[in-house]
Amino acid sequence: MGRDGERQQSRTWTRGGGGGGDLLTQLRSADSSVAPVQCASGKTDFAAERRQSAIRKESSIRSTLCARLLSALRQVYRPEKPAEPSLRAPTGSADRLETRQRSSFAVHPDLTTSLFSPHWYESYTSKMSTEEPKKSDKPSASADKPPTTVSGATGTPRKSMSSGTTYRRGSTSHRRASGSVSMGEAGKSGTWHTRTHEHEDHPHASKKDMAQHVRRLEQVFTLTPQRMRMIVDAFIDTLEIGLAEAGHAVPMIPTFVFGFPKGDEKGPFLAVDLGGTNLRVCHVELEGDGKFEITQSKYRLTEEQKQGEGQELFDFCAECLASFLHDQYGDEDGNLNLEDDIALGFTFSYPCIQERIDQGVLLRWTKGFGAKNVEDHDVVEMFKKSLEKNKVPIKLTALINDTTGTLVSSHYVDPKTRIGVIFGTGCNAAYMEKVGNIPKIKDLGLPEDAEMAINCEWGAFDSEKHEHLPRTKYDITIDETSNKPGQQAFEKMIAGLYLGEIFRLVTCELIDDGVLFLGQNTYKVEKPYAFDTAFLSLIESDTTDELLLVTGLFTHFFQLDTTIPERQFFKRLAQLIGTRAARLSACGIAAICSKMGYVDDGCHVATDGSLYNKYPKFPERIHEALVDIFGEKGRGILTHHAEDGSGVGSAIIASMTHKRKQEGLYEHV
Repeated sequence: MGRDGERQQSRTWTRGGGGGGDLLTQLRSADSSVAPVQCASGKTDFAAERRQSAIRKESSIRSTLCARLLSALRQVYRPEKPAEPSLRAPTGSADRLETRQRSSFAVHPDLTTSLFSPHWYESYTSKMSTEEPKKSDKPSASADKPPTTVSGATGTPRKSMSSGTTYRRGSTSHRRASGSVSMGEAGKSGTWHTRTHEHEDHPHASKKDMAQHVRRLEQVFTLTPQRMRMIVDAFIDTLEIGLAEAGHAVPMIPTFVFGFPKGDEKGPFLAVDLGGTNLRVCHVELEGDGKFEITQSKYRLTEEQKQGEGQELFDFCAECLASFLHDQYGDEDGNLNLEDDIALGFTFSYPCIQERIDQGVLLRWTKGFGAKNVEDHDVVEMFKKSLEKNKVPIKLTALINDTTGTLVSSHYVDPKTRIGVIFGTGCNAAYMEKVGNIPKIKDLGLPEDAEMAINCEWGAFDSEKHEHLPRTKYDITIDETSNKPGQQAFEKMIAGLYLGEIFRLVTCELIDDGVLFLGQNTYKVEKPYAFDTAFLSLIESDTTDELLLVTGLFTHFFQLDTTIPERQFFKRLAQLIGTRAARLSACGIAAICSKMGYVDDGCHVATDGSLYNKYPKFPERIHEALVDIFGEKGRGILTHHAEDGSGVGSAIIASMTHKRKQEGLYEHV
């Protein structure tokens, strides 16, 4: 698709409830439209009354579910009116107006439409037949085609079972069989689990069964304070090794961003942010005193661009920048009226080894990217080549990581900020380190007391020997089936890209064990990454007594019926996975705080990313974990929402670098 087709209008996204109006009014009006039914003789028609009672129940459940869903969606992703072309950021970070697009994990595009379908209640209330289906009723493959075997929970072919497997639960024997069935469309197939026994009125696992599995999973996913302290100690050792040795798994990359901003930086700057989902182009006007104005446009990245030829990806970046410049600075004749020496900061949120601030060789793709012929190449040179090809008259001043930008931009408005972290599609951290504590760059001749931002790239922690992180069999499966097996072990346990898949693998294990969804078609659940982390967020946010939001999610996205014990299990599973991610995240923060001596006096940690900003109770769980690790001193380590690191941070670093080069400081880097 062309650039124009992928461009997105900037929107303002906030958190909160409210509204809902016309849709809920129409839904709820069904309750008041039902009148008592009487026969001509004046007696009550009980059959009609039962029908109307069912209608009222349907309307009530439907209204409740829709209301809860709307509220939950607003808590997670709530678009408001499009942002003005230029937005001013107040001095304080807490009340800053955010210009933030939908981030790392997105709500399924069919979520609002399918749950508001007028036929949702029919599929919700209809039960699958417990009798063996007749041959004429059962889907069948054509006679000239062999049966299709679909993948199981871990992506391995499921063995065909003609006679089934007999297992016991309580005093009743059950027979479970698996087979592939045609789904009607060419190339689609699914797995159908059936069970036959003398009591057909219990198609689901009991509350007792679910409680047993909850207790088992609590032991698997729970991190004790003692275990977290052990992880922190190992993390500190890893950070020290990364500072001393080049080529370590956690590379501790020197960024050549020297010191924090003073807050008096002024002037116009450009920023290009190549993120995991979107490309963003920004014009930032720094006004000093922690104030700035930002104008931005976003362009959706396609899967073809993420996995295709690398130079074409950078061509797309240059084309979008050219389009943005013509919109902002072009005259009627198409000429650009640019300010003199306007500097460009390029935010590239993937690990690069840098020898100076305007150069960087990509170590490895992360966040699901796999563009060809980019790894082991200088991404700045590739981008410059594309800029020249598209005749964009801009000088690229600085290559930065989004986490480094988060650290710098947040310090610009909150001088107490000492660490920047991101918990979104991936995870990472940055902080300021004395040059004298970075042995691997001693030959550069930089002053030992100078401060330089370090891009940790800590997602690779414990990726080599797997000695410290409490990896489960589900984490191992995710690693082995990922596009980068053996890498990013820490990231794969806490990042938003993977939490939904952990949830799915646990669910599929219980399906294969004959615990969940017997007698129902589970082919949609068995598709890898069928659950994204937004689903877990919504499941955790469901506060209805019968967990109706969970009901709707499973009914409409997977066509699966659930009972209250099963829905309670799913909510508890989401809590366990989300809590473990938050507590592991706290271990990384605690390691930097311990290493730098921030524990006694406390510090502010600028935190960004969709997981931190959108996932229920994620910040609170980080704070609880810090107290578990450090005791009462942990309360002095405060995380707060970060400023725009990839846009504003990039512009600030471009400003600082431009000024440093003008003053002749460390010109060789």
